[in-house]
Amino acid sequence: MNRDVSALVSRLGRPLRLIVTGGGTGGHTYPALTAIRALRSRLAEADGALDVLWIGTATGLEAKVTAAEDIPFRTVATGKIRRSANPLKLVSPANVKDMGRVPLGVAQARSAVAEFAPDVVLGTGGYVAVPVGMAARCHRPLVVHEQTVRLGLGNRALARVATRVAVSSESTLQFLPEAARATAVVTGNPVRPEVLTGQGDKAIQALGLWGFDRSLPTVYVTGGAQGSQQINELVSEILPWLLGHANVVHQCGPSHEARLRERAASLPEHLRARYLVTGFVGPELPDVLALADVVVSRSGAGTLAELTTLGRAAVFIPLATSAGNEQEHNARHLSDAGAAVALIGRAAPDTLQDAIGPLLTDPARRADIARRAAEHGRPDAADRLVDVLLSVVDR
Repeated sequence: MNRDVSALVSRLGRPLRLIVTGGGTGGHTYPALTAIRALRSRLAEADGALDVLWIGTATGLEAKVTAAEDIPFRTVATGKIRRSANPLKLVSPANVKDMGRVPLGVAQARSAVAEFAPDVVLGTGGYVAVPVGMAARCHRPLVVHEQTVRLGLGNRALARVATRVAVSSESTLQFLPEAARATAVVTGNPVRPEVLTGQGDKAIQALGLWGFDRSLPTVYVTGGAQGSQQINELVSEILPWLLGHANVVHQCGPSHEARLRERAASLPEHLRARYLVTGFVGPELPDVLALADVVVSRSGAGTLAELTTLGRAAVFIPLATSAGNEQEHNARHLSDAGAAVALIGRAAPDTLQDAIGPLLTDPARRADIARRAAEHGRPDAADRLVDVLLSVVDR
């Protein structure tokens, strides 16, 4: 048992109070949830407890997650700044309207912070984190966690005033405001523990993959929960070739499933047996990831954290419209290190085939990329972030 945590629990004489703010997407939400669970477990080992208040937006993923986890939730006004290379477009009516909501959000956040009186505040990004972080900075320790290689706009603003800045990669340190570098620590990006406990044989059983040839590598294709039309079309174009070299689990998104099933029906029977197309992968995801030898996916921060922690060879097709082009930066970061293959720029059926082909036909190359990916993984990221949170309490 950690003596420092025991001493903190004894000194407080009550549950530790934590405000979490951030969300909008899973990339901001799930690392925060994983940190909450890890902190609660750490405190419980020292006979302590945790009180949490999550401040987010009513329409973000965080509202659903907190309801499912029975975490108290509160909303504040916030606004989205729409980026543009044209400075004149930054003062668009929509941006002006949303920027006008920020002072109201700060006032609401100040009220929430004063009422809850947290021992520490954790901001994981997204526009909602800005008013809460600004409200907390003068009176409460503020820890900012960045999941991507380059800081998002919200975290960039808060990094200058945060007590500590936690980043997921050493490569991020150079992009921090100079004033924040002295407070920065590399923790990694917390990954849900259940993702790391999969068993490939369970995926065979759960999904009925009886036609899979276990002498061939297995490719998992995913475009996220809603699927990606771009990825679906690219894979569909090379599907007969791909199934000649691998088994494929294709998570395509519910709205794309019927069309891809029609495409699969035209395949020769021996290839069709090695192809599973499904709109959504739920509880089976850890087992599918354990089964997969190669993953074809977007390059969001959460995906990178999971695949590097698992040590999986991946072909990334960055989402071109991601905020600040963050997915391209994420993919390039691993590609430059030889820890992934990234389709930067032109993504076409032939470029995808050229990218994935060597990973299927050369087991040594596939193993080398997987090994390099694992070197970038941080399975203890949640515990490292908890260490940071505990270190600033009472400061």
